[in-house]
Amino acid sequence: MAQYGESTRARRLAEVAKKVGVSEATVSRVLNGRPGVSEATRAAVLTALDVLGYERPTQLRGERARLVGLVLPELGNPIFPALAEVIGGALAQRGFTPVLCTRTAGGLSEADYVNMLVGQHVSGVVFAGGHYAELDSPHEHYFRLMDLGLPVVLVNAGVPELAFPRVSTDDAVAVEQAHTHLTSLGHERIALLLGPEDHIPSQRKLAAFRAVAGEVQDGAVAHAMFSIEGGHSVATRLIAAGFTAVICASDVLALGAIRAVRRAGLSAPEDLSVVGFDDSAFINCTHPPLTTVRQPIEAMGRAAVTMLVNQMERGSAPAGELLYEPELVVRGSTAPPPRTARTG
Repeated sequence: MAQYGESTRARRLAEVAKKVGVSEATVSRVLNGRPGVSEATRAAVLTALDVLGYERPTQLRGERARLVGLVLPELGNPIFPALAEVIGGALAQRGFTPVLCTRTAGGLSEADYVNMLVGQHVSGVVFAGGHYAELDSPHEHYFRLMDLGLPVVLVNAGVPELAFPRVSTDDAVAVEQAHTHLTSLGHERIALLLGPEDHIPSQRKLAAFRAVAGEVQDGAVAHAMFSIEGGHSVATRLIAAGFTAVICASDVLALGAIRAVRRAGLSAPEDLSVVGFDDSAFINCTHPPLTTVRQPIEAMGRAAVTMLVNQMERGSAPAGELLYEPELVVRGSTAPPPRTARTG
């Protein structure tokens, strides 16, 4: 092992201890091969050494860190890096090394990543926001994982045919919270801006919207790609149609809607109230600060890891869905409807 000065050695112990959430004395016992440390903690310390870029002690170099795939659709939406941080940290504490796989235009597909992860003999895979949530996308690589018996957890709703454990935000409650907030402000012309039509969480939100809105007004439901541009394009039509408020299926779509308001020479929330979904990083720093429905990412990410580890340790897990209740966060992008809309 490379020689370290006392200050460097102390810093290494402190960093690893903080990463794992144990004492520096525990880290020292692991590095020196002393007894009195659980196997899970020992594995977590070794994984933290790898993640932080420190060289393992010579006697421990032959032990390969356990790997878990974390497959995300993108990193541009802040909700996915936030989820990756929670899941990655929870995996490291359990002694696993996360392998981050992100789809990019012209790059590896989800199926390519699955092939790679299987080839690396990963212990399990966590998917977030992938093709499993899209009815019209290919699902063969998921069925392959089912056939292999590899532990898998999905974050948020997936197609019914995929019998994997899931950790989801309750989409129905999210729409109910947003709709109740807007109607309490006096809005009657409320639109719903969703992702693609084959997107399962969007379908759940639509079902909830129909339930709480009663008769859905013509043109009140719109679909777009999950992007600022998609939100901008569709919201422009909603504004022209006279809607005074819009519930969006993501914060990114909501930012697109706010941009559409400004491009139309109007302002939010004076002319259009906007509600997002996620409560992504820095969304409270927008102008106006975005009213949104917060996904409990910390709790969901840790639950996903617990469900995955339970599969790996016990060999099986119920293929049910763990639903988490979201929280409406009211900021500056919602207000009573324009006076003309209230009196017209």
